[in-house]
Amino acid sequence: MASRTRRGARPLPRLWLLLVLLLATALPRGGAVGLKLPFSPGDVLPILPRQVAWPVMNTLHSAVDLLPSFVAAVAPAAPSPAVWNGSCFAANEAAIELTPGDRNGTEIGGAVLRLKTASAQSWTCMDLYVFATPYRITWDYYFAAREHTLEITSWEEEAELEYVKQHGVSVFLMPSGMLGTLLSLIDVLPLFSNTGWGQNSNLAFLEKHMGATFEKRSQPWVANIMKEDIQSGDFLALSKIRGRWGGFETLEKWVTGAFAGHTAVCLKDEKGDLWVAESGFENEKGEEIIAIVPWDEWWEMALKDGSNPQIALLPLHPDIRSRFNESAAWDFARSMVGKPYGYHNMIFSWIDTIGDNYPPPLDANLVMAVMSMWTRLQPLYAANMWNEALNKRLGTEGLDLQGIIFETEKRGMSFDQLLTIPEQDEWVYSDGKSTTCVSFILAMYKEAGVFAPFTESIQVTEFTIRDAYMLKIFEDDGARLPSWCLTEADKPPFCQILGEYRMELPEYNTIEPYAKMNENCPSLPPTYKRPSRC
Repeated sequence: MASRTRRGARPLPRLWLLLVLLLATALPRGGAVGLKLPFSPGDVLPILPRQVAWPVMNTLHSAVDLLPSFVAAVAPAAPSPAVWNGSCFAANEAAIELTPGDRNGTEIGGAVLRLKTASAQSWTCMDLYVFATPYRITWDYYFAAREHTLEITSWEEEAELEYVKQHGVSVFLMPSGMLGTLLSLIDVLPLFSNTGWGQNSNLAFLEKHMGATFEKRSQPWVANIMKEDIQSGDFLALSKIRGRWGGFETLEKWVTGAFAGHTAVCLKDEKGDLWVAESGFENEKGEEIIAIVPWDEWWEMALKDGSNPQIALLPLHPDIRSRFNESAAWDFARSMVGKPYGYHNMIFSWIDTIGDNYPPPLDANLVMAVMSMWTRLQPLYAANMWNEALNKRLGTEGLDLQGIIFETEKRGMSFDQLLTIPEQDEWVYSDGKSTTCVSFILAMYKEAGVFAPFTESIQVTEFTIRDAYMLKIFEDDGARLPSWCLTEADKPPFCQILGEYRMELPEYNTIEPYAKMNENCPSLPPTYKRPSRC
């Protein structure tokens, strides 16, 4: 991580700030009178509350104006410093120097980025920057005209160093009013550490933001599974709590309200052998794909997983199992094998409403900002993750993110409205049907008859993991659960087969399927209250 220190600023009374803002809007802009103004309207945005800053920015600017602006790629072998004009400082230049491994006690080394700012537009303005590679994002903000230093103590891995040597560190100029948003996201950073500290950070984050509890289970933490008791269609819910995937799942849980972060499904073949079908299986090339693997292989990987997974088996209800078309389920699963994980529509199952799916400080503006930065850093991935899906919502083809935003505004829509248009199961992307871990399972259920008589009126790509385990399709009689999944002190309404903490699945097995299910549902923490039939 890049090291940075900053003294805290003394907060100003909000009413005074609003008065300053109103007075500033009446002043002429600097270019009109040739003088450096004491302040301009945008200068106070960084110290306004986020709830005030964003609406003001949206009033003063168009959606495209609020996108991060790529201003430079600062590379170590560049013949001269990178130069650009900022919003506050008209003259900026930056250079980066690689530091040897022994300097910071690491073999791979790091870097020092030096950025000079000059020629401020007003006395109180500031420039806010994000510095990014495909392996990290960090940020800083500058009030003073002088040389500033940003130290990267160590590269994440050798591949990041090679990327920076070839492409440099990308520098994005941000709307200064986003400062409060970035400050409030600082507690996200420890979540991705594959250490005890990282695990504790994930547990504390979920307890604080979701009201989760992590009660230690009685031993044994690993169930003595009898495979003959597991049937086709039985659902597997996983919750990882440390490392890269643990951190990612924690954020996914927070924004969606799900108390699990990954899913898979069981299938039995005609010989009675047990398999696991999964979207998100990592192959030997490191690609996330759809795969069907023998149970024993899948279970062995789960037991060795360093992210400390908690795993629950959710058996189907006997009435659902009686109409589960096992042959159709196998046909669907085999037709999807080898296809990539559903990155195309991953975020769209979460975003159903204009403003009631974004836990503060997130909102559609920040989503758009992240999309913009990632488009610059990884254009192919960006096209894969959202450009195609956004084009489908507009009925267009081939538009990049900026073109999508222009087209949206031309039609009188806002970007947050575009994000809420429901995904359609029949949409086919450039690499085929796109299904996340949970929509893959639910698409299989759809083919197998689980959603009858609503099969044609449910879009499973709109479902989150929470939406899936809330479906009233699972076993509701504890007496019918396998004996090996229960202990005297540990009797959830499902089978927890792995994990030191008791899994919670709030509102598990409570909602009957209905037409247009989960197409317009809010999901705000900490209660994630869900209206009937949304």
